[in-house]
Amino acid sequence: MNIYADNAATTRMSEKALNAMLPYFRDVYGNPSSLHSIGQRANEALWAARETVARCINADPKEITFTSGGSEADNQAIVTAAKLGAKKGKKHIISTAFEHHAVLHTLNKLQKEGYEITLLDVHENGLVSPEQVAEAIRDDTCLVTVMFANNEIGTVQPIKEIGEVCRGKKVLFHTDAVQAAGHLFIDVKDMNVDMLSISAHKFHGPKGVGALFCRKGIILSSIIEGGAQERGKRAGTENIPGIVGMATALEDACERLDENAAKMKKTRDILINGLSQIPHSVLNGDREKRLPGNVNFCFEGIEGESILLLLDDKGISASSGSACTSGSLEPSHVLLAIGRPHEIAHGSLRLSIDETVSEEEAKYIIDSVKETVELLRGMSPVWRDLMSGKQKFITK
Repeated sequence: MNIYADNAATTRMSEKALNAMLPYFRDVYGNPSSLHSIGQRANEALWAARETVARCINADPKEITFTSGGSEADNQAIVTAAKLGAKKGKKHIISTAFEHHAVLHTLNKLQKEGYEITLLDVHENGLVSPEQVAEAIRDDTCLVTVMFANNEIGTVQPIKEIGEVCRGKKVLFHTDAVQAAGHLFIDVKDMNVDMLSISAHKFHGPKGVGALFCRKGIILSSIIEGGAQERGKRAGTENIPGIVGMATALEDACERLDENAAKMKKTRDILINGLSQIPHSVLNGDREKRLPGNVNFCFEGIEGESILLLLDDKGISASSGSACTSGSLEPSHVLLAIGRPHEIAHGSLRLSIDETVSEEEAKYIIDSVKETVELLRGMSPVWRDLMSGKQKFITK
């Protein structure tokens, strides 16, 4: 049995997205900036895709800028707000301690340039409250950036309420919606969002393409210099096949959002209930306010990387955290942010399923994880010390 449970890292491209892309590799291959007919046909496809993406999040097509992915969109949004703030003497930015590194590393860079960064503490359940945001906003705050849904523990933030706080305080609000788009309902107008980032490969679209929503009236700063593409806001010839594939995948995901979410939640809850039976295990993130396909556990006394390798032998593809930091030996900054000790954070497992994972496959995953955890604990000197009483258990 082969089960792919690492959809938070990337998804398999849908047939609809692939088929929509194919004509733009060889037939309609023109540069959308060219005036000849082949170029203009490509330009028409570009605009149609822009309209589709905008419609999926209730935006205006002119508010959509295509990028190479979520990281670039995050960078551009944050840099834009920082530059606009600096012009008014406002150089304070608010975010959270468990954002994606595309956000955190950009904030670190700005801090070196003289900006003051406030990272809000995250509660143990992985949620940030609007009250925290309101208390942190100052007269010199130029931006609040809080992710829509966490890429590791799957917690979904109260985006509309945070947006209301920011709108009332006249502070720009950006949200990294890379994990949310295509899986959760998004309405940028109703949610009071000023800028929002998405990435196609998280909802069965192609890799290497994303989009940034930027509300009318906010002048985007370019972070890639060159030609006048994307209305002068993002230089470089547009990736027409990728953009078409992204628009197709997003539209398909949004049309089936409720149906797919219901399937995933049912399977997700089977996984959570089953894995909770493992002694000295703990679910990371809020039980209910989480992505429909996200399951994240810590198992005391073992290492997460060992779990992954043994599960892979059983045909299960999973993760111990973000794919962007898989080469790091440090425990997840997300788990540390919600208060997990280092020795617990090292033993994490993230299962991120899509709508194709069946209940039967979920039960196979549960049995495989139980067997793997038991095997690893049997070889662990740390586990022996815990069982003998030389060390105290941290989890129940």
